[in-house]
Amino acid sequence: MEYKGHKLRHEYKYYINSFVYHKLRERLRHVLQVDPNMKDEEGYLISSLYFDDIYQSAMEDKINGTPFREKYRIRLYEHSDNLIKLECKSKFNDYISKQWAPISREDYNRILCGDYEFLISRPEEVCRKLYANQKSRLMRPVTVVEYLREAYVHPLGNVRITFDKNLSASIGDLDIFHKDFETTRVPMEGMMILEVKYDDYLPDYIWKLVQTDSMVKSAISKYVMCRDINRKVRKI
Repeated sequence: MEYKGHKLRHEYKYYINSFVYHKLRERLRHVLQVDPNMKDEEGYLISSLYFDDIYQSAMEDKINGTPFREKYRIRLYEHSDNLIKLECKSKFNDYISKQWAPISREDYNRILCGDYEFLISRPEEVCRKLYANQKSRLMRPVTVVEYLREAYVHPLGNVRITFDKNLSASIGDLDIFHKDFETTRVPMEGMMILEVKYDDYLPDYIWKLVQTDSMVKSAISKYVMCRDINRKVRKI
């Protein structure tokens, strides 16, 4: 399925507790493949630097349940600059689409310093869109979202099932590579986030694997949760 030339994927999110996590984990390990990006059985660290504009559109659109919305972010893994991605995640009800472009450590530093001019000459649409948003809506970095992701995949339907744990928000410096970069844990009362993503279809036997009585689909936003933490920290 496509929308405006971009491939769409299904995305569903659930809050789960530790009991459900261990139950599902054992089921999935017997049927799905471990994501090759996992450095160990606990998963791999994801750091995402999110942008928002002067109208707080990314925040407000999510809170208001706007059916069509976009979020811009810079994503990297394990605090390494081997792969840094500039991404735009588009949401269309229960469907998502992602555009991304690799950027260098130098590009990353330029953006943090407020220099977006180089993006206009990049061939990737996501680069030019961020440039346009910065010029027209003063889009800028606002928070870093970090978590440990344990992921399982299956080629049928391009299925990806993930457990996102230890959600944390940046406090102070937004430069993930800075020596003073620091995060604080988002209180989730022993819960974590399960995400189920796939292309055109999800094999029935896999769908049955992830069903439990205590699972309820939720409109979860790690970005909003971390922005809330940022606001609380600033009031202290």
